[in-house]
Amino acid sequence: MSRKKRIIVIGGSAAGPKSAAKAKRIDYNAEVIILQKDPDLSMASCGYPYYVGGYFNDRNMLIVTTTGTVRDPQYFLNSKGVDARTSTEVTAIDRKKKRVSYENLITGETGELEYDKLIIATGATPKMPPIPGAGLDGITTLQSMKDADYLRKICDEKKIKAAVVIGGGLIGIETCEALQRAGIEITVVELLPQLLTFLDWEMAKLVENHVKSQPANVITGNRIAEFLGTNGRLTGVKLQDGTELPCELAVVAIGVDPNTKLAEEAGLRMGETGGIEVDKYMQTSDPDIYAVGDCIETYNIISGKKVLAPLGDLANLQGRVAGENAATENIITFPGTLQTGICKIFDYAAGSTGLSELAARQLGFRDIITVISASPDKLGFMGGLLLVTKIVADRKSGRILGAQCVGPGNVGKQIAQWAMALMAGHTVEDLINCDLPYAPPFSLAIDHFIAAAHVMQNKIKGRMDGISSVDVKEKLDKGERPFIVDVRGPNEHKEIRLGIGEVLIPNTMLRENLDKLPHDKTGEIICYCVTSLRAYESALVMRAEGWKNIRVLEGGVAAWPYDREK
Repeated sequence: MSRKKRIIVIGGSAAGPKSAAKAKRIDYNAEVIILQKDPDLSMASCGYPYYVGGYFNDRNMLIVTTTGTVRDPQYFLNSKGVDARTSTEVTAIDRKKKRVSYENLITGETGELEYDKLIIATGATPKMPPIPGAGLDGITTLQSMKDADYLRKICDEKKIKAAVVIGGGLIGIETCEALQRAGIEITVVELLPQLLTFLDWEMAKLVENHVKSQPANVITGNRIAEFLGTNGRLTGVKLQDGTELPCELAVVAIGVDPNTKLAEEAGLRMGETGGIEVDKYMQTSDPDIYAVGDCIETYNIISGKKVLAPLGDLANLQGRVAGENAATENIITFPGTLQTGICKIFDYAAGSTGLSELAARQLGFRDIITVISASPDKLGFMGGLLLVTKIVADRKSGRILGAQCVGPGNVGKQIAQWAMALMAGHTVEDLINCDLPYAPPFSLAIDHFIAAAHVMQNKIKGRMDGISSVDVKEKLDKGERPFIVDVRGPNEHKEIRLGIGEVLIPNTMLRENLDKLPHDKTGEIICYCVTSLRAYESALVMRAEGWKNIRVLEGGVAAWPYDREK
């Protein structure tokens, strides 16, 4: 009697279990085996910072189903029909014999298993910079359940007073919040000039300002030169500029590298980015081997370039595709990624999808147009909170290339809508009359998403000449002195001022105060308000009255990333 078709999955975090479960659903008679190096299975690794930060206390919540069942080997066997073997490391792949060699890390037992189809889901390894002192106690990453347990223990014991988070990306910022909630004094050190590099600088600066207000210290444009210690224990870090920061804990969060060692040793083709090369079926250069998750490179839908995209949702989607194809034939495909992401930052959020302006320009998109729009996420009497959105589009076609959103409002909803628009290849004109759900508890009558498209439409059609905060600051720094008008009311102006030489002319009084505008109607005028809606209306009045060069500060006071006078 012939053996059942055997599908072996290497790796049991996110992509591996998803592919195994899908394969078994598609081919009930197949023998599906997961070989997982770690002692846990199907871990919600994106939840580690929230466990560390005390949002929940039961560690098992990181490895349970939505109904509360722990995803252990017995669960996979009983519920999925999948043989999941934990603490079992695959040491080699023999493609000719179609076998994997393994070792049980608890018993030391070794063995081999034949496969018909193999799925590699070996994940990624956290980057650790070659810095003197890196072996001191008190230095960690946040990549595994073991790391999460270590940091949660530190937070619970409340013995550590100061910590440094190295890296201002998603994990770095989430770790900053988790440790700060435990009363630890935090400093985030980022090599680049900004936090969260998926955002453009002026959007990231709004995030940085919020982090500092929590309070947490942020240092950008600097790096760790040395870990300092006494008796084998971390006591501080030394920065490249010579600054020393005392601390008892350092969390390294500077990114991950795809874990490709097994695949490389097996002779599988590697991609240009360093991940395993796969096609749209998630198939490697060996037709009997698939690869999924953080160990692979994938395709960016907007740029057309290969990218590394180590994100949990993508790992699950890719696992589903690979599992079905391994169980049958290559019948379904993975289209690639928009690299959509979102990050919680205390009571703030930041998200993006598609390309930032910087990325678009670096990739060779020349004729692009951007706009920043600000408004509440819903009506004020329903507790509306601010959102600031930046859109990147192709000027000629109006096709959306990317969107970013930050603020205390419902950022997730906005980014989800922009992601669907990008997946569909929509233009600005496609979005201006979107039929979205409206009721006061949920949104404005014209949702922030649609309003941002309206602002972009006005800019493309020349109805509004927008200017970014970055360009305004650059003008001022170069000594240019445009006529700047604050069109808010006197009380608003008294409460908050940018302090950039502005003149107060409330928009409700503009028509009777035109004599306060420059007599030279060709000179540059920049106007703003809280979100620049009133500024746009004021600009139209000025233009109708003969002034030729009126620009609107995009996003207004709400999106101003620099220091204010008050």
